[in-house]
Amino acid sequence: MDLLNTLVDKGLRRELPTREEALAVLATSDDDLLEVVAAAGKVRRQWFGRRVKLNYLVNLKSGLCPEDCSYCSQRLGSKAEILKYTWLKPDEASKAAAAGVAGGAKRVCLVASGRGPTDRDVDRVSQTIEAIKEQNEGVEVCACLGLLSEGQAGRLRSAGADAYNHNLNTSEGTYGDITTTHTYADRVETVQQAQAAGLSACSGLIAGMGESDADLVDVVFSLRELDPDSVPVNFLIPFEGTPLAKEWNLTPQRCLRILAMVRFVCPDVEVRLAGGREVHLRSMQPLALHLVNSIFLGDYLTSEGQAGQADLDMIADAGFEVEGAGTTTLPRHRTEAGAEPETGGGCGGHSAGCAPCGDVADEPAVVDTEAPAARTDLVAVRRRGAGTDLAPNA
Repeated sequence: MDLLNTLVDKGLRRELPTREEALAVLATSDDDLLEVVAAAGKVRRQWFGRRVKLNYLVNLKSGLCPEDCSYCSQRLGSKAEILKYTWLKPDEASKAAAAGVAGGAKRVCLVASGRGPTDRDVDRVSQTIEAIKEQNEGVEVCACLGLLSEGQAGRLRSAGADAYNHNLNTSEGTYGDITTTHTYADRVETVQQAQAAGLSACSGLIAGMGESDADLVDVVFSLRELDPDSVPVNFLIPFEGTPLAKEWNLTPQRCLRILAMVRFVCPDVEVRLAGGREVHLRSMQPLALHLVNSIFLGDYLTSEGQAGQADLDMIADAGFEVEGAGTTTLPRHRTEAGAEPETGGGCGGHSAGCAPCGDVADEPAVVDTEAPAARTDLVAVRRRGAGTDLAPNA
């Protein structure tokens, strides 16, 4: 397929595709799915070999968030029956983190619900970071605390944080349909504050919220312009008790096409398969390893993932290997100061709303004739690990 040959060539050169090409990936048919995966897999292996980075989530404070993000089980007004608890003590969080590290996780992600941290919260998280680093030599720590105020990113960096996560989630044009208590621009500003403070930026998206192909391409191109080091791709978990509980729009095939599109647009970036993979990819999860180079191990914030050992078995059975603590995740050109991607004739340096830069061969659009069956049985609320007396899943 000419489209895929073009995208592979661009990905190997770090030349970004056009929006038209990205849209064409999403429009490929199920008959072409393995070709799409194989093509994006070539780009993934060029920059990351067969390594899979493991990440582990610790939910420091669960539920009771004042924001109204429609996708979130912790949102204002959520009726989802999730765990609710206030801040974990540093030693409790460190103990939870140690379970993930023992399971092979290279990065621990510390997450807290809320609009953003107070200065006291930053102090609390700083103590937690120090405790984790003291007990787990070489572990990376990423904080995810919401919108940052001036100076907070620098304080987290001084405490030992390596990265900061704040997702864009969806396109700028549709953001107001998902959240009204803060803006898309607020999210962009927080990512930029993290970058300015010397933190590795982590920012991604949520697919499956009823967005169009154009919305998906818009947010991924916006992410590429923002240039985070890692891009987590979440697939909506439609929790009962949230406004998006009935949004079951994804098939395993569509999830794989979305991941392939992200890899082509972000060829040399850590693309992380995040929440919802067990619910929507199901038995197709091993194929996704040919597209992403990073996953979460075990459970998520408010939902249960598959057993940590099952994740490790899946990686080994698919012919991949867990990335060791002594390995640098990103390619050398991304870790060197001032490195810029080669844009060639593509539109990588333009905004996500730029006009198409070239013509591509027409690809047949795929129209789903019937909605996928809702697998509500696969949505399991987390009842173990942080905030409970039960052992964590790692």
